[in-house]
Amino acid sequence: MTTREFLAPTATALITAAAAVALFAGTGERVDPAPGNVAYHGQFVFTRLEYNMGLGRSGGDGFFRRDLPWAHDYPRAERNLTKILDEVTYANPFQGPNGGNILKLDDPELHRFPFAYMSEPGYWTMTEAEVQGLRAYLQKGGFLVFDDFRGDHWHNFETQLRRVLPDARLVEMSAAHPVFHSFFDIDSLVMQPMYPPLTPLFYGVFEDNDPDNRLMIIANFNNDIGEYWEYSDTGWVPIDLSNEAYKYGVNYVMYSMTH
Repeated sequence: MTTREFLAPTATALITAAAAVALFAGTGERVDPAPGNVAYHGQFVFTRLEYNMGLGRSGGDGFFRRDLPWAHDYPRAERNLTKILDEVTYANPFQGPNGGNILKLDDPELHRFPFAYMSEPGYWTMTEAEVQGLRAYLQKGGFLVFDDFRGDHWHNFETQLRRVLPDARLVEMSAAHPVFHSFFDIDSLVMQPMYPPLTPLFYGVFEDNDPDNRLMIIANFNNDIGEYWEYSDTGWVPIDLSNEAYKYGVNYVMYSMTH
């Protein structure tokens, strides 16, 4: 059975699921990260990566951050995406109050979960143990999504990534790649800019730098897909944009579980 045979997806299905999300997600209040990880039990669990931000560090835009960039959109983004996954696929994802797990880059438990998500890598820093832990995760089959970064944030993202995979080649993706067809067919990567006038772009890192091999990493540059997930039930984001963002999220998850 192919992934797309789980269910014939339609825009109507997404809109209906989004209505369910509106009931599930709450009122839009900010929720600080809290303990609540679940042990591996066979279901898909959205896994968010936690990283330290060096004392006094700023992102590429020069602004200092006092919040937790890695927790941006938490937990509503993962709760809403997980609800959509449950509505439109047979993936049977775990739906907990926090939407998923939060793990450090060198946590051995990370190897139990094929999908990982990092927010705002413009502020990302690592210890050497975390470098080695994330490298092992990716080399052993993990799939990592970078999201919510733009402009000069690229410099820190690439610097940290090369600590993990020194020889990695970042390749601009086209809509022809299977990750964009693993459940929904996304035939164009043109999206309304989250940060105008910057153009959203998608970059990938492939195993052995061979585009015919497994996609290990995808980076949503000049974009913030998680923001669309977070606010999809509030009326602040047009439904068509939320639908497109959910298509990317569902495809990333399905690709991670089948490759």
